[in-house]
Formats: sequence, C-alpha cells, structure tokens
Amino acid sequence: MEKLKQRWGVTSNFQLTVIFIVFAITGSTSAYISKPILSYIGIERDGMYPFLYWILYFVLILPVYKVLLLCIGTLFGQRVFFWNFVKKMLRSMGMGFILPKEKKE
Repeated sequence: MEKLKQRWGVTSNFQLTVIFIVFAITGSTSAYISKPILSYIGIERDGMYPFLYWILYFVLILPVYKVLLLCIGTLFGQRVFFWNFVKKMLRSMGMGFILPKEKKE
C-alpha cells in the first residue's frame, strides 16, 4: 500500500480508500451504461458478429470510462487526482493531442 500511495502521491489511507471506491463504481457503471448506448445507436448483440460487437463495445467503453471517472472522482472530492490520472491514460494511449496545452513556468 505504501508504494501505491507514494506512486500516486496520496497522503492518507482514507484518500486511498476513496480512490479505490471511485475506481470500483466507475468500472461497474461504465460497463452498465455502455450496453444501452450501443443499443440506442442501433448496434445490437444479436444482429452482428460477436467479435465485431465486442470490439465496438470496448471502443465505446473507453471514453465513457474516462468521463465517468472524472465525474465520480469529482463527486468524491478527488478531482485533481483523477484529472491527472485521465491525462496520463490519454497520453499513454497516444491521445495526448486532445488535452489542452500546459503552460510552462
């Protein structure tokens, strides 16, 4: 736990617990929300190849997860941590161009 706290820059066990709770809620919620979104845009599991459906599902779940992570993290008072976490995820996926330019001091 101490290595994780140090790596993330977390100061207390309470903050670490809140972060774990946010990750748990976000993962479950994004998986739950993605299926109705696919259904709404006309992508049904029964009407296409399963492999294609799951690829589309995972492509959709990535942005949904990031948005929910920021929203739920903000509700739990951890906006700064999760904003930095999402920025790091986007950069590692090669999508850092989406982020606003950071000002150098």
